[in-house]
Amino acid sequence: MREEIAGAKKIVVKLGSSSVTDDNYAVSPEKINRFVDACQARMERGTDVIIVSSGAVAAGMAPMGLKSRPNDLATKQAAAAVGQVHLAYQWGRSFARYGRTTGQVLLTASDAAERSRARNAQRTVERLRQLRCVPIINENDTVATSELRFGDNDRLAAIVAHLISADALVLLSDVDGLYDRNPAEPGAQFVSDVTGVEDLAGVVAGDGGRVGTGGMASKVSAARLASRGGIPVLLASADNIGPALSTAQVGTVFHPEQGRVKAWKFWALYAADVSGVVRVDEGAAQVVQRGGYSLLPVGVTEVDGDFRSGDIVEIQNPQGTTIARGEVAYDAKTLHGMVGKHTHELPEGMKRPVIHADYLSSYSSHA
Repeated sequence: MREEIAGAKKIVVKLGSSSVTDDNYAVSPEKINRFVDACQARMERGTDVIIVSSGAVAAGMAPMGLKSRPNDLATKQAAAAVGQVHLAYQWGRSFARYGRTTGQVLLTASDAAERSRARNAQRTVERLRQLRCVPIINENDTVATSELRFGDNDRLAAIVAHLISADALVLLSDVDGLYDRNPAEPGAQFVSDVTGVEDLAGVVAGDGGRVGTGGMASKVSAARLASRGGIPVLLASADNIGPALSTAQVGTVFHPEQGRVKAWKFWALYAADVSGVVRVDEGAAQVVQRGGYSLLPVGVTEVDGDFRSGDIVEIQNPQGTTIARGEVAYDAKTLHGMVGKHTHELPEGMKRPVIHADYLSSYSSHA
């Protein structure tokens, strides 16, 4: 798997706030240059590199005279507005040493949640690549509210990796990989490979640091998210950027838990906005979880929400557990009148499945 990551032709590389700023909360040209040097070496081997860069809020702290990361939303957004300028300038300046142009792509969770906007973001990144530009992606902290955030750029990187069909994801941290507890604690054991959830039994991961929001817990969550979608993940230290992007013989590897999930199904499961809930009986729940089958009206027991045809809805079993998501074929009002009915009992224009198998994705098959 490390050889596969080392030879991947399209990779997403995520760098945290502490890896692009110095001790005075200012953008560090030296750190970014070192990172760009490693990316350039990888690109010279024929790999497309897409960068997800944290650090906008942190980079704005020094110019604004802030001594600690702000807690209120307005100040965070103001710091991000200042920091994004400094970050974009330094990324562009550093890559210009190799004659490369950079392009900044700022995203919010709502951009990924709406399919048309997600496709537009995908096309933008792909066109930047075609034009030999290096995409620098960050969450748009200047406008994202607490309700409309990815939560951290680790999750953003995982979603971007799948959105652009990357061959591998590299998450860079301030530690050299995953440990079963805080590596500063005596007896902490290094975890070299994660092939499934069983390898994470007993692992205790912490939260973010002084200038960032994404601690080890968020990196493990993002790595599992990407690996569930069929993308291998390398979690390594930013100090090991050279070997991480060359041989991949450092850090922790999260192996794909299955084959590549189709882009639409991954988006529906992990990024899309949900407009309502469709509850089903036990028989329908089992069919949905097996995968490959459409959801029919006869298995539906309850409809909740004010959704339209084409919206994404959650499917819940009789215990109230969400087992799947899918694109519903009817609006909520119409579906209310179809609950529990066999197909032959319905009018001719209502004989389609509630959710067709092609637009239905179960969490059990991507757990």
